[in-house]
Amino acid sequence: MNQELGIKNNTAKIKTFTDLLAWQEGHKLVLMIYKITTDFPKTELFALVDQLRRAAVSITSNIAEGFSHQGYSEKIHFYSIAQGSVTEVQNQLLIARDIGYIKPTILIN
Repeated sequence: MNQELGIKNNTAKIKTFTDLLAWQEGHKLVLMIYKITTDFPKTELFALVDQLRRAAVSITSNIAEGFSHQGYSEKIHFYSIAQGSVTEVQNQLLIARDIGYIKPTILIN
């Protein structure tokens, strides 16, 4: 049950959104996106780079905002938006791969 809730340690209590495994993994993704997009062409700065970074940040931001809401339906709303942002990042990474901005192995590691 605790793993389903995103708790790494079965004895840990979720006190803040940063305790959520989903947020922790999303944060790693944000850092990875920022790192790999620094090598994109400057012509993509206000296009794919900006879009990728915003979508990745949206994941963790919506998880954090959903965590702060008390109502179940409100939480689900923000978590659903976060899931949509995950899909957006997936699509943009595929585009970046197919254009040749990133190596296919980046998407595996």
